[in-house]
Amino acid sequence: ITFRKKIILCTKFGFNIQNGQLSGLNSKPAHIREVVEQSLKRLKTDYIDLLYQHRVDPNVPIEDVAGTVKDLINEGKVLNFGLSQADAVNIRKAHAVQQITALQTEYSLITRNPEGEILNTCEELGIGFVPWSPIGRALLTGYINPLTKYDADNDNRDTLPRYTPEAVKANWPFIEAVQDFGNKRGLTATQVSLAWLHAQKPWIVPIPGTTKLAHLQENLWSTDFKFTDDELKTFTETISKI
Repeated sequence: ITFRKKIILCTKFGFNIQNGQLSGLNSKPAHIREVVEQSLKRLKTDYIDLLYQHRVDPNVPIEDVAGTVKDLINEGKVLNFGLSQADAVNIRKAHAVQQITALQTEYSLITRNPEGEILNTCEELGIGFVPWSPIGRALLTGYINPLTKYDADNDNRDTLPRYTPEAVKANWPFIEAVQDFGNKRGLTATQVSLAWLHAQKPWIVPIPGTTKLAHLQENLWSTDFKFTDDELKTFTETISKI
């Protein structure tokens, strides 16, 4: 494939899928190998640039997981190892066996749990951080309001407490603060949210999802804006008080 070397291909292992249905976790070494072989076949490639463990499996020592990926790296089937939603203890244990390239965990203006121990551990060990849901499943776009309806067959937000009409209404001052900052600088709320993540650390790379080309362009343009130190301090203090 002519474009293969021009892209970074990432995929994951760690879920136990039986007959097309999700059935818990499975990071047993044999299963990791099975999943990787299936992924290589489906993706029509002979290597994976970055292989993540989807979730830490409490039934399999993280050292065994890291050791299996290390073997796959030595075999040339995988180039880099990543974790998702792992705590600092597991990050350190895994990293001691096989260097971790990236940690993927939810992080945004409205989900700031990784701040402190997780980000400090990544910085200490030289691990890149990849925030998923960096715009809060569209909550930080300003397009969601208390009247928003979700497609129950294809959208799980109606099952999450943050997206109830009452919660959206309660969080509206937060959204307004993000929009207000953007309006004064010609930015959308989405762009402010992504630019804020970029401003935290140079090794933080958010991965916003989209189904629309216009939103992809909007997301990319967020990298054109750079917070000044004063702007970052004042804005962060403002939203932290809400």
